[in-house]
Amino acid sequence: MQTLDKQALRNWPLPLADDASDKEDRGQVLIIAGSREIPGAAILAATAALRAGAGKLTIATVQSVAAGMALAMPEARVIALPETPAGGLLPSGEALLEECAARSSAVLIGPGLLDSAGSCEFVLALLKPLKGVPVILDALAMDVVLCLPRFDEPILITPHAGEMAHLTGQSKDSIVADAAGAARDLASRSNAVVALKGAMTFIVSPRGGSWCHVSATPGLGTSGSGDVLAGVMAGLAARGAPLEQAAGWGVVVHALAGKRLAERHGRLGFLARELLPEIPSVMRHI
Repeated sequence: MQTLDKQALRNWPLPLADDASDKEDRGQVLIIAGSREIPGAAILAATAALRAGAGKLTIATVQSVAAGMALAMPEARVIALPETPAGGLLPSGEALLEECAARSSAVLIGPGLLDSAGSCEFVLALLKPLKGVPVILDALAMDVVLCLPRFDEPILITPHAGEMAHLTGQSKDSIVADAAGAARDLASRSNAVVALKGAMTFIVSPRGGSWCHVSATPGLGTSGSGDVLAGVMAGLAARGAPLEQAAGWGVVVHALAGKRLAERHGRLGFLARELLPEIPSVMRHI
């Protein structure tokens, strides 16, 4: 298992954008996220994707918040999707995204979604037209693992220990006791890159690669922090980074951004949105 730190990332460089590159060269990212109760998750993830260097941004969110989302994110195209009575995404909304999905360089699904059953049906409907497109599943979108035991092609999933317990049927204590083994088992069984998040984060590829990162930044355990991390990963994947690399870079950049805030404000109390302006500077430093 390889250790992830700044030096490891310097030895694993991202696809470069030269001085003549434009937004098309840095990829289009599609963020499918947010709900009437948690619209901010989409904003955090989408902003993080742009801060990580993605060139173009589309947000697809529930119809009830789409107009507000467009005002909050002037950099984005916003697509309004039909929603279930419980506030989730209707599977019929997949048809509205087929064209955009086919043009996307990476797709993130999940931050801030509601209605597990509805979201699972939506993800299942959308995965087929996303064939060949890097996909990251976060939060409620990961429930598709429960009804689709193995993906046709690798995707990236980003559970913390509690979510991992839900996805595998194990107890949270057993996941914590052998996080690396749990990540390895799920990666092999589901054909997914698994980024099992925590103070010690394990990233395991179904092809056998494995990485570990240790972070002593408890302030990152705050509302919205995972949305920022998922957005960074999506932005890096849109730029052309393979899913394993997008996950590894995302975890380290997210941790270093948190470390900078902790040094300025204290170990606890900084906000997820305060991570966002740190991302380009941290990446430049690396």
